[in-house]
Amino acid sequence: MTYHPTVKQIISLLTEHECWFTTFEHEPTTTSEESANVRPEYTLHHGAKAMIVRVKISETNKKYVMLVFPGDHKFDRQKVQYFFEAKDVRLATPEEVGAQTGGIQIGGVPPFGQLFGMEVIVDPSLLENEQMIFNAGDRCFSIAMRTADYKNLVHPVIAKMI
Repeated sequence: MTYHPTVKQIISLLTEHECWFTTFEHEPTTTSEESANVRPEYTLHHGAKAMIVRVKISETNKKYVMLVFPGDHKFDRQKVQYFFEAKDVRLATPEEVGAQTGGIQIGGVPPFGQLFGMEVIVDPSLLENEQMIFNAGDRCFSIAMRTADYKNLVHPVIAKMI
C-alpha cells in the first residue's frame, strides 16, 4: 500500500534517533475514537490527537500552530487564546490543513509539527503516558512510541490546553 510521504519521514526520524517504535496498518480512521477501536492494545488516552489551529494575534499577525493532547479530550479554545494572547483561535479548515501539511487529511495529521514548520504545544497530561500512539501522516497507518522520545525529538512547548 502507498502512504503519504510523511509516514516514511517519521519512520526515518525515529530510526535515525534510535527510538523504539512499532507500526500498525489499519482501515482508514478519521477520529480518535475510530483509531482507538483499531488499536485495542492502546487506550484513547494514549492517542496523541494533533490538531492544527489558526491563531490570530492581530489583523496582520496570524499563524498556524499544532496542539497535541490525549485523544479522550478536547482542547479549551479560551486557554489556547489566553496562552497566545490572541484575538481569536479556530480550527484550521480541511483545506488549510492540507495546505500546511503537504496534503495530509484531517484525521491523519501526525504530532510532528516541526516537519511542517509549525510550533507544537503539548498538554502535560499526554506526557504522563509511557507510550503514545498516533496516525502518522495517513489515516491508515499508526505509530506507537515512547512519550519521552517524542518529547526529546519534538521539543514542544508544554502548556495546559484541556
